Amino acid sequence: METTSYKGTNKMIIGIVFGVFTFWLFAQAMVNVVPAVQKDLGISLGTLNIAISLTALFSGLFIVAAGGLADKIGRKKMTYIGLILSVIGSLCLVLAQGSLLLITGRVIQGLSAACIMPATIALMKAYFEGAERQRALSYWSIGSWGGSGVASFAGGAIATYLGWKWIFIFSIIFSLLSMWLIKDTPESKGESTGAFKFDYTGLVIFIITMVALNVFITYGSDLGWTSLITIVLAVVTIIGAIVFFKVEKSKDIVLIDFSLFKNKPYSGATFSNFLLNAIAGTLVVANTYVQVGRGFNAFQSGMLSLGYLVAVLAMIRVGEKILQKTGAKSPMVWGALIATVGVAIMGLTFLPDLAYTVIVFIGFALFGLGLGIYATPSTDTSVSNAPSNKVGEAAGIYKMASSLGGAFGVAISATVYSSISAAGSLEMAATAGIIVNVIFGVLSILSIIFMVPRDAGKTGTQKEPKKQKTPNPVQPESSH
Repeated sequence: METTSYKGTNKMIIGIVFGVFTFWLFAQAMVNVVPAVQKDLGISLGTLNIAISLTALFSGLFIVAAGGLADKIGRKKMTYIGLILSVIGSLCLVLAQGSLLLITGRVIQGLSAACIMPATIALMKAYFEGAERQRALSYWSIGSWGGSGVASFAGGAIATYLGWKWIFIFSIIFSLLSMWLIKDTPESKGESTGAFKFDYTGLVIFIITMVALNVFITYGSDLGWTSLITIVLAVVTIIGAIVFFKVEKSKDIVLIDFSLFKNKPYSGATFSNFLLNAIAGTLVVANTYVQVGRGFNAFQSGMLSLGYLVAVLAMIRVGEKILQKTGAKSPMVWGALIATVGVAIMGLTFLPDLAYTVIVFIGFALFGLGLGIYATPSTDTSVSNAPSNKVGEAAGIYKMASSLGGAFGVAISATVYSSISAAGSLEMAATAGIIVNVIFGVLSILSIIFMVPRDAGKTGTQKEPKKQKTPNPVQPESSH
């Protein structure tokens, strides 16, 4: 537990936001620059798609372990490790001449994200309280949800006018700035007893299961859904999941503490977060379709999602204010609903060019509007319901839901799109890909309705873990 009476500062918030933003520069920007990277490095589209998905996969695989580790060895230290890995991973991409450094860099970037995401959320929880914590998490969400939009837009512009490798030079600059800005933040750890222990068995079983599942979803259609390899992957996934659950229930030191899910608000926030991130498949389907089916270039397709970016950034603080007035449930439901409607209208591919372009722009804007309203109430619900010595681990599971949701959403949407487009109509392929994402959205809304209680997140109803008794200065009425 913290023995310091340190109060979080704006400098610390900006440093953390820059750290979170580096992830999006290398995660999201890559989606927009596929043709340029392919041409420059002379590699196949299949190899490039693997390289793109590796970052989300590795961050998803290691984020819970890194979150639990941050609670034990220090959350600031873990953030620094992540930022150093970010610089190394980005350097690999800047120096890449072929697929080797590209793939190495993407793996290192995934590990970097796994270290940065849960550790920075835990730092926010450690050094901010109540409404101030909700404000800090809003800015974290701006870096995270808004970062994907900024990076998508900036990535297209940088690639078009400077060359795609410049994206990763900017990523290095942001990482170094982040290190400098958080250098004065004191270390924060969870309470621990005795020597450091880690659940290596759980981690190995978890990785095997997740890799099998990811390969099954991504390559099932290429290998054939009834082929021996695909069936083996499905069996490994199912057995792996059962074994992992049994092993984790029987041990004291575990990778994923399933007792966290006994808390319904935490479960509701985490499940809906997984499903709402799965809608990210829309970005891949819509971007690919407008470029291949409607003749847009990378910069123009980036411009189409500008409404998404503006709406996310504008609505995150609004989501925070609604959370403080009504509690978390109502903005989470409305956010998920608006995002789902935005995605649904992008499926109207039968419309002529101008009308469809307008619809996609509006769809992206609604998608951003919904995610912006949802972001802070959801993150705050997950963090405020976690025990204080397990915030890193709980944040790790919550962010793993984001990464894996995004990875599976993209994989399933891309599989549906490519399977149908290979058989003929691009319009049908895009519509089917979008329908998959609408289903994710509906499931997300249902998980919030049934699992998040009405009073979750209301100021005054949250059970904050007790801190040291230092008199708090009177907080000004949130004027931010």
